[in-house]
Amino acid sequence: MSDQVQVTSRDGVCELRLNRPDKRNALTLDMYRELAAALAEADRDQQVRAVLLSGAGACFTAGNDLKDLLAGPAFDSADHPTVRFVHALPLFSKPLLAAVHGPTVGIGVTMLLHCDLVLAARRSTRLTMPFVQLGLVPEAASSLLLPRRVGPQRAAELLLLGEALDAPTAQAWGLVNRVVDDEGLMEEARSVAGALAERPPEAVRRTKQLLRLDPAGEIRARMDVEVKEFTACLAGEEFAAAARAFFEKRRQGS
Repeated sequence: MSDQVQVTSRDGVCELRLNRPDKRNALTLDMYRELAAALAEADRDQQVRAVLLSGAGACFTAGNDLKDLLAGPAFDSADHPTVRFVHALPLFSKPLLAAVHGPTVGIGVTMLLHCDLVLAARRSTRLTMPFVQLGLVPEAASSLLLPRRVGPQRAAELLLLGEALDAPTAQAWGLVNRVVDDEGLMEEARSVAGALAERPPEAVRRTKQLLRLDPAGEIRARMDVEVKEFTACLAGEEFAAAARAFFEKRRQGS
């Protein structure tokens, strides 16, 4: 593992901490590879009872690193690091928690739909899914899971308009379990993860399996459809224009 994904384990809890604070934890392909590998290892390790995701610095994650994504391989392969990570999320058999703070964007939000418990910082959290503004479509089966979670009208508002959602609203809409003062976020998240780690592990695993049961394979099927649409959008002019505007804004330092 690189320093950009820090993996620590203690008392049955494995913490995966995004550690690229100078880039707002924007996810590179290497980071996706490391996250997928870390989840696989945590699933195999009988000493691990729960996994906690968090981010260093000012936010959980600003989403994909666009420059790195564009420089990488074709997106339409199951071996693509991003696709491998996304596919790993619904297959993870142990409790998966997230401690979210700051501006959390794109995949940073859609991955929360696969977490069993989400804690959010009260003051700083802003959840945003600006896929349409970037000329893209949502991923991680969010086009299926988000309407189930918040209802079709709210899902349309979040995905089509891409406006930010604060922590209390996210909790009211069912995207977040607990809202915690920013200063106490990690302490509370570790406490909850520790409580899960103390529960009988087989009962926890079976209960999660029942809660996440997907007998028709709808989640994987929707992910595959989204990947095809996402790939088509990446090659389109709308995304190209949005990417040019993004890089120009960054070049100007605004």
